[in-house]
Parts: sequence; structure tokens; C-alpha cells
Amino acid sequence: MKEVDYIIVGFGIAGAALALQLRKRGFTVAIFDEPYEHQASRVAAGLFNPVTGKQMLRTWNADVLFPYLHDFYKDAERVTGSSFFHPMPICIPFLSIKEQNDWMSTNEDVYTTSRYGDFINDTFGGLILKSGGHVDTIKYLEAAAKLFDIETKFNYNELHVADKITYKSIKARAIIFCEGIRVKDNPYFNWVPVRQLKGETLDITFERTPSHIFNRGVYVLPSGRVGATYNHDVTEGPTEAGRLELVEKLNSLLAVPYTVHHHTWGIRPTTPDRRPIVGPHPEHKNVLIFNGMGTKGVSLAPWASGILCDFLNEGFQIKSDLNISRFYALYSKFRD
Repeated sequence: MKEVDYIIVGFGIAGAALALQLRKRGFTVAIFDEPYEHQASRVAAGLFNPVTGKQMLRTWNADVLFPYLHDFYKDAERVTGSSFFHPMPICIPFLSIKEQNDWMSTNEDVYTTSRYGDFINDTFGGLILKSGGHVDTIKYLEAAAKLFDIETKFNYNELHVADKITYKSIKARAIIFCEGIRVKDNPYFNWVPVRQLKGETLDITFERTPSHIFNRGVYVLPSGRVGATYNHDVTEGPTEAGRLELVEKLNSLLAVPYTVHHHTWGIRPTTPDRRPIVGPHPEHKNVLIFNGMGTKGVSLAPWASGILCDFLNEGFQIKSDLNISRFYALYSKFRD
């Protein structure tokens, strides 16, 4: 038998963050992952933005999340010897004088006349967020994967749960499932309220590369990635409605010509309260879940995986707004 400290099932943004956190703490892991083309982690633009939504509200827990993620991804680049972390300013143009006035008292960089009018429509000025940026998620996952031996198939029927976890010829202290939307097929956690949220994106080209990320209605990365839609209709494939929605919003934002050359889609794992689901199964304390990162996986996964590691190895309490215990009542109904 091969003995490791932990088994991780799933190696998307969540699983990779957890594996790197455990490795940094000196623990051994066995990883199982079966990537698929439209996995959210591989389609995502990897945007991290301290402001969210139409009302431009501060992202939940931003004061903690953003310093943490900057340190995490810089360290991940150092450990892997790869480059995938791209901090850069995010420009959000105002839509009215009222918005301009609402932001004048903040510590953010606010401009009140057009600054980027040769690229976007910013007649009323805008907001420059200096703590934003994006992660090239494919490069990140590929770089992190080189640090581990990853097997592609996991069979729930060969998992044996007792004081120790046994899977085939592997023994471990615990197993953590980081499967995203595939949790629906997991016999231990198919009751958790992880919902599928479809997102469509475009790849465009324009005459010159901007120095900022622009974000209003849609985000536009310097690479030309544009997104994203939010749709609970998770029918496979890109849709004409999705393309038209993105193009309409893009036309409102950009003041330069562009060409669309690719249209793709992915399915995100989200939750009813838009918070991750972290922690042990109600009956099997060495069977755990790390899921539900939703649309902010790049921002949430580093910090939340650190909290899970502290729980596993130091016994620290998982924060109530992340803890799977908030959904234990659903397990009772599921059993009944």
C-alpha cells in the first residue's frame, strides 16, 4: 500500500490551490482528475476584481481575499517556475454623473473626464482599481500539475471509508473532493446545493493591446477575452443569444473596431449564497468537500484552501459562511 496524507479528487482552480497549499505545508497528496473541455477552470478568464455587480459593490471579503491571492499566486509562480499571474489595473467607466459623485469620496483612483476615449466610452470618467488583474488559468493549472503525479480516473465504488481512507492501493488520512459540477455524481455529496451556472465568452482581436482591463457590463482583457454571460440554462454549446448579449454590451463599452474569432462556454459550480462549500461530510469526518467557488474561483480558492488546510492540520474552525455545516439540514432531508 502507498500511504499519503491526503487524496484530492479534482484539479481545477480549487483542487490546484488546495494541492499547492498542502504541499507547501509538507504534506503528501495523491491526485485524481479527469479534465474536460468546457470545465469552468479551463474556460475562465481568471479575472480578479475587488468590485462586483451592476452597483459596483466591493467584493465580499475583498480586504482579506486580495492581499492573500497576490501572495499566493506570486509564490505559485516561484514554485512552478512559470508565469501566469498578471496584476494590472481595471478601468470601470462611469455611466452617469451620479456614479461619478458616489465614488468621489473613496480612496480609489477616480477620473472625471474621458481618459481612455480612444479605446472605450468613458464620457463621465471612471474608476481605476489597482488591486485587480487576471490569472492565465490554463498556464496555472499546467504549471501546478507538473509538481504532482495525477491519475485520470476515480471510481467511487473503490473508495473505502473507515478510520483511514483506502482507495485501491492508497491509504490516506482524508479525502477531499474538489469536483466542481461533477459533485452531482458523488455519492457522498450529491445532496449539496452546488448549482450549475453557464457562462459564454468571446475572443476578439483589436488594432492595439490595451494597458488595462476594461470592465462594464462585460470585461475585456488585453488578450482579447470578453465575457461573461450568466445563465442557469446549462444546455451544452455556445448560443446565438449569448453571443448577441456579449456583442451588445461590448459595443456599449468599446470605442474601437474589433473582430470576433472564437465563441466558447463553460459551466461554473455556484451555491445559493454565493459562498464556497468547505468541510467534512456530516457522518464521515475524513471525507471532505471543497467546492462552489462560482464566478470568483481565482479570488476565493487561495484563501479558502488555506482555511481548509488550517482545519485539517491545526483543527481550526472553518468560518461559518464557508462551512458545509450550514447545509447539513439538506443531508437529513436527503436521507429521509
